[in-house]
Amino acid sequence: MSNYTQSTNFATKDALTSGDPLKIVKGTEINTEFVNISVAIATKADLASPTFTGTPSLPTGTIGVTQSSLNSSTALATTAFVQAAFQILHPVGSIYINATVSTNPGTLLGFGTWTAFGAGRVLVGFDSTNVLFDTAEETGGSANATLPSHTHTFTGTALASHTHQIGSRDSTANDGASNAQEFVNDFGIGGGAAATTSSVSGGTPAGTNSTEGATATNANYQPYITVYMWKRTA
Repeated sequence: MSNYTQSTNFATKDALTSGDPLKIVKGTEINTEFVNISVAIATKADLASPTFTGTPSLPTGTIGVTQSSLNSSTALATTAFVQAAFQILHPVGSIYINATVSTNPGTLLGFGTWTAFGAGRVLVGFDSTNVLFDTAEETGGSANATLPSHTHTFTGTALASHTHQIGSRDSTANDGASNAQEFVNDFGIGGGAAATTSSVSGGTPAGTNSTEGATATNANYQPYITVYMWKRTA
């Protein structure tokens, strides 16, 4: 945009003496002034709903109109608009995470009250169907799990009373017969005297093994990565 610059000083012509050719106002001079004025007007922005080109800037200290934070048009944004937009993205209760910078977000972002959050803990999503995760900021879990020393016992089912047959019938039948037949008669695989029995009472086996394990803490960490976390409280 350019400003109007006067090419001819018409007032100086009034002081010239009559007959001086410079005292005459020429048409070319008037035409030049009109051209300069038209160029300046054509390159100026309108007061109402102007469309800027190039790299426009507001004078220092100028107060502009703050647009709505949800305005997605090409309207100019003031610093107040930018701050309002940032605060919509980080409402009270939101969590700010930074992997390298430990500076309080109130200093980094320029708004809000922030407190360090979740030291030594990981975040888990809200789950209304699980009593462990159905309340915001509910805590639980342990960094270490305790494994106490312990023993294992066992008790068996009682054995029923039963008898064992004693193997020889000592039969005299077929004495002198073949060795095979004599074996059949003397050891109860065939006829002859009845076999004798011995009764055995039932019992219940039981026992205790030696103590296993030792009372101690054992690391109980999921894979993790450490970051700085802050919660906006106001």
